[in-house]
Amino acid sequence: MALPSPLSGVVPPLCTPLTPSGDIDTRSLAALVEHVLTAGATAVFALGSSGETAYLSDAQRRTALRATVDTVAGRVPVLAGVIDMTTARVLDQARAAAALGADALVATVPFYSHPHPTEAATHFRRVRDGVDLPLLAYDIPSAVHTKLAAATVLALAEDGTLAGLKDSSGDGGALRRLLVALRGRGLADTFSVLTGSELTVDAALLAGAHGVVPGLGNVDPAAYVRLYGHARAGRWTEAAAEQDRLAALFALTETGDPAAMGGSSSALGGFKAALHLLGVIDCPATAAPQTPLPDSAVRSVRRYLEEGGLL
Repeated sequence: MALPSPLSGVVPPLCTPLTPSGDIDTRSLAALVEHVLTAGATAVFALGSSGETAYLSDAQRRTALRATVDTVAGRVPVLAGVIDMTTARVLDQARAAAALGADALVATVPFYSHPHPTEAATHFRRVRDGVDLPLLAYDIPSAVHTKLAAATVLALAEDGTLAGLKDSSGDGGALRRLLVALRGRGLADTFSVLTGSELTVDAALLAGAHGVVPGLGNVDPAAYVRLYGHARAGRWTEAAAEQDRLAALFALTETGDPAAMGGSSSALGGFKAALHLLGVIDCPATAAPQTPLPDSAVRSVRRYLEEGGLL
């Protein structure tokens, strides 16, 4: 499926359900895809941070992407994360994703090292030249330790290397300045800017973002579709109210004890525990070496679902 220009709406970054033994649970993944599509998602993003792509083997990545593409069956675009440390490794991931039927690719800057902005630009250009699919940049400095410079994004938008940006930087001021610059260069109607900050979606849409890639959208995709609809219709009071409700629900990502597990274990464990409690996936397991949520935390997740009207 051709990627809309610009891509807009709600694009859930799919969790990757696992079996108790750690294999990809393709049945549950198909159910999750149907869960978000029924709610009105305009595309899906496989193998992102919420999909635990950094924890998966190459074979597991291929299995998850194949199952996603097969289940979507052309109904909406499938974005595939091709997140890896170097240009050569990203190109390998990109070629595999293209062969499996992905409609667009999502890549970060290289990591392990700290690339110069010129090197980051070269990286994206080589990936785009190597695989003939639309390419979106993923700005997530908390994971890759390099902030994608606005000047780099603008240059790559102007020369057609990038079709869009998923902004998970958490820097609302920088995002707004980028949106202003894109409008000033006549790129706002073709270059897609999607916020990954699920707690400030209403503000990002008001500033001119085209859509949202919310991890919490695995759990309550319909709420993000409602929020997006309110914003596009100019119903900002209603959008803010939906955002407030989602901000409260987001607490399910914080039920893990920080003295016993990392923030990723808590957040991804919260998403998967919620999906399990909702009956969407069969098992809430996260990939090793993440620590599983204890029963006490799962009870808290259930409470947040109940308070949010989902159970």
